[in-house]
Amino acid sequence: MNNTDQLQKELDLIKARNRKVELDKAWETSLSRKIIVAVLTYIVIVVFFIIANLPNPYINSIVPTTAFLLSTSSLPIFKKVWIKVKKKTYN
Repeated sequence: MNNTDQLQKELDLIKARNRKVELDKAWETSLSRKIIVAVLTYIVIVVFFIIANLPNPYINSIVPTTAFLLSTSSLPIFKKVWIKVKKKTYN
């Protein structure tokens, strides 16, 4: 295998890795993921409330589910601030 072939192979590997990283990033910020997380969180809380014999588990589970979603959706804001602070530290 000559140098050009080796470089092309390495470039193809880098492109494949970049596509995977882009898809992972798209998943992390997708509405589908947020909906799935909300539904699964709600189900887990409902089951817990039922087992704990708490009143109105189907209604009362909405509050912690909403709080969880709000807390996770605010993380990108804090991430931007954290990155800005870290950039100042490393410069």
